Amino acid sequence: MAASMVQHGRRRGSSKAVSPDEERHGTIQPVDLRQITVLPRSEYFRIKETLNDQDKQKKRIEEAAQQREAMHLHSKEVVKFWSNTITGKRQKRIEAKRIREELEEEQRVATDVEEARYQEQCRKEAIERAKAQQYYKTDRVKGFHSALLLTEVLKEREAQLELKCSIRSASKGRDQEFLNETKSRGDEALKQEQQKTLQKKLDTLAVTEDLKIQMRNVELARAKEKLEDEKEGEEIQRLRELHLWEQNVEKQRQEEQKRNTMQAHMEHISNRNVVRGIEEQKQALEEEQRKLFLSAKQKMVKLRREKEAELFREAQLLRDRIGNKLTATLQEKMVNEEEIIAKAVSQQEARQAQRCREEKEKKAAMQKAISEHRETMMLEQEKKEMIARQSALETLKAKQEADRIFLETQQQKAQKARDDGRTLQDHYIHQMAEKHVRHQQLKIVQRESEAKNAELIAAEEAQFQRYATQVIRAAAEAQRNVFPLNKAAREGLGGGLGPVVSGVRPSYLVQDNSGVEMPRYVCGTTQNIKELNETVDIEGAKKRLGFTW
Repeated sequence: MAASMVQHGRRRGSSKAVSPDEERHGTIQPVDLRQITVLPRSEYFRIKETLNDQDKQKKRIEEAAQQREAMHLHSKEVVKFWSNTITGKRQKRIEAKRIREELEEEQRVATDVEEARYQEQCRKEAIERAKAQQYYKTDRVKGFHSALLLTEVLKEREAQLELKCSIRSASKGRDQEFLNETKSRGDEALKQEQQKTLQKKLDTLAVTEDLKIQMRNVELARAKEKLEDEKEGEEIQRLRELHLWEQNVEKQRQEEQKRNTMQAHMEHISNRNVVRGIEEQKQALEEEQRKLFLSAKQKMVKLRREKEAELFREAQLLRDRIGNKLTATLQEKMVNEEEIIAKAVSQQEARQAQRCREEKEKKAAMQKAISEHRETMMLEQEKKEMIARQSALETLKAKQEADRIFLETQQQKAQKARDDGRTLQDHYIHQMAEKHVRHQQLKIVQRESEAKNAELIAAEEAQFQRYATQVIRAAAEAQRNVFPLNKAAREGLGGGLGPVVSGVRPSYLVQDNSGVEMPRYVCGTTQNIKELNETVDIEGAKKRLGFTW
């Protein structure tokens, strides 16, 4: 068993690679037992423990370090809350300081809050005093105070009258100096009242001037807005005229371009007519050449005919000579007459045949030359016609291309003009919409302002009525004449006799040069007329008018 372990095992650090001899032979060589050391079991375990002892020592060192660290942390946690240590005392001092600072901070915050509340209360009281002072400076309250002062003056006047009456009744024989002094006091009080009335009138005039200035400013603002609207309208009119001028310029340019195009077309037509004239001249020249050729051909035929006639005459003359010669020599050559005649006839026929062949050859050559000339002329004519057609086709294509480019240019210009017009129209519409929105917003702001003003007027009226009611009640308890106070405390601003309009009670004057104020519109007469004209109880109205059915 040990041998098998040794055989199939290997020593630590030995290579697993196969030797070249083993690789070459394909078999494993037997192990050399001289190179193997067999260890006992105890020695094997000793070596193994020696090798593993280093790892155990390292683990023991790490465990000891962890235990020391854990013990250190535990010690820190234990002594963390001890009070008799330096660190604990320092922590206690820091904690006490922190608590003291928190208390001081809370006290400061409370003091600041109290100070803020006090300042807020002071500010509120100051605001209330300022509002009261501002409220007392309003025209309505000043008028009411004037009425209150008039009430006091009337009360003082009544007291003076009572005093005067009592003085007259009690001591008619008192010194004139005392009477003069009393009179001077009354005059002084009257002067003071007149001065107060004059001051009130001056204040009223100042308020009137302020109102006039405000109305003038409003009129100036309206005039300025109207001027801005007129300027805006003039600007829109100028832009419209500029647009119309641009359209006219574009229209004139298009008409000029149309005229130029028409002129170019007419020039093209005239050039085409010139080309046609040149072609007609060429055709006339060719016709003339053809006529010349025909006349030459006719002359040649005529000459040929004349030549044939001359040859025929010559042959006839020759035959006549031959006949004469035959007649002359008939008797001399009676034996070979037939041979001579036949020989002469054959010679004549041979010459005639030769002449005919030559004429046929000449005629064939002439016809060939004529046909070649005709074909040459026809080819040249076809070539000229082809060139002319090609030139006309190219001219037509160029004209079509020019027309297409011109049409595209016109379409682009028309599209651009439409786009510009649409853009300008959109701009106008946008401006009008913005103006309408501004106008609507201004109306909304005005309505909101009017509503706020109405609310403010109503609130001021309610506040004034509360204040006036308190003052009138106090004056009535003090036995003062409350008629001026009631008149001053009527609903609506102003001291007129008309109805209340938008929180204001205006005065109405007669329509003549006198400028007298119209009387109160509500009185007993008007109430009676209202009862006569307005029927509330139909039965009572019938009885009042005397109807019994």
